[in-house]
Amino acid sequence: MSLTPDNLQYTKEHEWVGSTANPLILRMGITDFAQSALGDIVYVQLPEVGDVVTSGKVCGEVESTKSVSEIFAPITGTVVAVNTALTSAPEVLNSDPYNEGWIAEIEVSQAPTDLLSAAAYIELTA
Repeated sequence: MSLTPDNLQYTKEHEWVGSTANPLILRMGITDFAQSALGDIVYVQLPEVGDVVTSGKVCGEVESTKSVSEIFAPITGTVVAVNTALTSAPEVLNSDPYNEGWIAEIEVSQAPTDLLSAAAYIELTA
């Protein structure tokens, strides 16, 4: 069974969104379910700071020993930070997808309303 923290929100494409100290800057990454399905992650292509990303559109890529998967932006906004540590240690996405394995921080103009709760995401992945 995958780990699904209650304090985060989720997408059907297996990304998560969490809050930061600034209510208009949200942190995102891939879920435990996604990293488990991918297997050993060996490469991640991050979005770049300054990129404008659109909810549901590709903003990066994860390569594992099994396959290559696209990362979809869970929200619309401007990338204000990326986790450059993943460039040299992409396996952190496997070992700690919700903390050290965050992918990007995105500044939004308003809080998103179309994300799934943990309970709804668990139901989706059951």
